[in-house]
Amino acid sequence: MEQKRSIEDVEFVGKSALVRVDFNVPFGSEGNITDDARIRASLSTINHILDEGGKVILMSHLGRPKGKQVERLSLRPVASRLSRLLRQEVVMAPDCIGEEVRSMVDDLHQAGVMLLENLRFHPGEEANDPEFAEQLAQLGDVYVDDAFATAHRSHASVIGVPEYLTPAVAGFLMRKEINYFIKALETPFRPLAVILGGAKVSDKTLAIKKLVEKVDRILLGGGMAYTFLRALGYDVGKSLVEGDMIDLARDVMEKARERKVPIYLPVDAIAAEKRHETAVTSVVTIQEFPENMMGLDIGPATNILFREALADAKTIVWNGPMGVFELSPFNRGTFSMIDTLAHSNALTIVGGGDTDTAVHTTGKSDMIDYISTGGGAFLKLLEMGELPGINALQDK
Repeated sequence: MEQKRSIEDVEFVGKSALVRVDFNVPFGSEGNITDDARIRASLSTINHILDEGGKVILMSHLGRPKGKQVERLSLRPVASRLSRLLRQEVVMAPDCIGEEVRSMVDDLHQAGVMLLENLRFHPGEEANDPEFAEQLAQLGDVYVDDAFATAHRSHASVIGVPEYLTPAVAGFLMRKEINYFIKALETPFRPLAVILGGAKVSDKTLAIKKLVEKVDRILLGGGMAYTFLRALGYDVGKSLVEGDMIDLARDVMEKARERKVPIYLPVDAIAAEKRHETAVTSVVTIQEFPENMMGLDIGPATNILFREALADAKTIVWNGPMGVFELSPFNRGTFSMIDTLAHSNALTIVGGGDTDTAVHTTGKSDMIDYISTGGGAFLKLLEMGELPGINALQDK
């Protein structure tokens, strides 16, 4: 990242900045934005360009419309929220490409802001179609990538546009995300503890292998923990187990033993016969797991175990919830972990859409040192050591 040009290396006066942001924010049942953290995270980059006398043309995706126009996935509510945050009108474009959009960009006043409609309404975005990328590139004089959360995607707005539009530079958020990654996993204060959760081992296969080489201890929760428990020979009832990942789990635990890196697994669970808000729950030990139940959260003894395992850590990185926290019977493990990090003396870094949503739900986000906007990108950077979106930017 230090070798790439950044937003501070470019003059914006009289220019249009085409900025890739990540406004893939969550919406409630009534169509209202429930968490605008990702919008707020882009404000420093937007304001810098405006202060320098440039126009800002913002582009983002929202959800997975699969190349079709889906009304409920329009970015119009985002434009309204951003207008309030910036205290100026954000012009909403009817599309992200086309003659009408180009005309609107030309007519936008200096220091004006425009938000393009959902990039994924066009199949060319995810397909990295050159023609689509070139049409996007025609809207700006400078390309700024401030969307770390999408930097692992080889999409048109991420790697296609920089082929047609230069200079191509990193925004403040992108630079900040990478700097925290380096602090956490390349030059950490030790002991370094990593907490991994979420549903599947397969989502984090390569990341787990890499982590064993870098960290001092690993804590595993969420659905993925049951594959590791099955690999140790435990019967975990109807809990989620990826049969094709059991051998990998054994390999990871063997490698950890060789490197003397302890892996902490749940010793009990909050279990139920079904995954539902009204489910009848029981606290069960891993040794005595009922065959008709599934583990949907870590149990109270595991909360204590994990808290003690983190007590002397100097750096803590967390990706993935401890259970199905969206349902109230199964949120205590995740919320307990948030409380543990909030009151820790370590450098605490949280990454992942579900995890940061949980943190904001508790109102303790200001007690976490850094909340990354991109869990997938964070894991991919760990696995590969590089990201397509960063590689696409210009070197200094």
